[in-house]
Amino acid sequence: MNGIRREAHPNGLVFISERMPNIRSVALGVWMKKGSRHESAEQNGISHFIEHLLFKGTETRTARDIALIIDSVGGQMDAFTTKENTCFYFKVLDRHVDVAIELLSDIVRHPKFMPEDIEKERKVIYEEIKMVDDTADELVYDIFSEAFYGDHPLGRPIQGTVESVGRMRTEGLARFFRESYRPANLLVTAAGHLDHDRLDNALRTAFGDIPSGSAAVLGPSPHTRSGLTVREKSDLGQLHLCLGLPGVAMNDARRYPAYVLNTVLGGTMSSRLFQHIREERGLVYSVFSSANSYLDTGNLIVYAAMSPESGHEVLTLVVEELRRIKDEPISDAELQLAKDHLKGNLMLSLESSSSRMSNLARQELYFGRQFSLDEILVGIDQVGRDETQRLARDLFDPGHCAVAALGKVAGARLDAVRLDF
Repeated sequence: MNGIRREAHPNGLVFISERMPNIRSVALGVWMKKGSRHESAEQNGISHFIEHLLFKGTETRTARDIALIIDSVGGQMDAFTTKENTCFYFKVLDRHVDVAIELLSDIVRHPKFMPEDIEKERKVIYEEIKMVDDTADELVYDIFSEAFYGDHPLGRPIQGTVESVGRMRTEGLARFFRESYRPANLLVTAAGHLDHDRLDNALRTAFGDIPSGSAAVLGPSPHTRSGLTVREKSDLGQLHLCLGLPGVAMNDARRYPAYVLNTVLGGTMSSRLFQHIREERGLVYSVFSSANSYLDTGNLIVYAAMSPESGHEVLTLVVEELRRIKDEPISDAELQLAKDHLKGNLMLSLESSSSRMSNLARQELYFGRQFSLDEILVGIDQVGRDETQRLARDLFDPGHCAVAALGKVAGARLDAVRLDF
């Protein structure tokens, strides 16, 4: 594929780059193919904890040293943990790419788990957990995930709980790190104004002597649950609602119809939910749907925030829209609008080196190959009205629908709404 090259090193490390000759930046990321869904209940939050710790210092550099180096070249650094992977990345000017490689390899290869740093970062994570508890739209999603996926790891919060994080000790953190951050579990992606061979040689020097290790084991797929879960929080002015249904896995052949279905339902400001519930009736400030996909499963979620007295009406309208999209094919105009939005949004999202770097990783992690932009655009264009309706009928099953509500729930009469779509 034009501009994209892939190298598989003998010890299992994979490196993929995309050359973007018309820009001056390079984004470089190390991806670990494990996230919160690979953790046991006792380990919940350990991947996220280690993500925090790897920036706290190495055998030769303090956290301040790392920050000073990246600031001195005007670069950016960050990290994040998801349900299925963890990423550390730097973005620098092309002439400073050697700095990024050196720092990333040092962070991933030689972290120094100092007890005092662990205790400081534990407090930081406690504050992060409290912040989620104080952020209603994030908390209601966690409540929904637990209700929908039950005891499965996908139902647990990425950051862990105060109890699980409080149990973590130096030895267990270091052991998890040693077992996880091995070449068989790592992917390096880079995009920007770069020299692939030069980067590959540097990575072979940095990672070539590490034994392969064991690849992550995914574990069983989840069984979803249905029903209404409420959490009273009387200090909230709004009622926050999450309705979720099964979706499609990342590599499911039906993913393009799923993108269109989500876009028509609530993915844009011209979507049915936004127009009917906010614009026409003024019942909410925020209402949208999102399609979330994982290696072996997925979900489609509708989120809305409203006054408690509007809860019954809003949930009723959402149910009616789900029923309508199952019973009636979407119009040709809606179909074309959704396709145009998806294609335009995709092309705009790939304009930066950071987004290209992430896209390389996503395609490798979930498909084992790189799809060209033209392939994806063709996949979107081929979606038809009947295909979209058929998918809605397959997925929109009241027997697999979970609803989570947070706020002043008592007077919202949510339990009186029949989920009969």
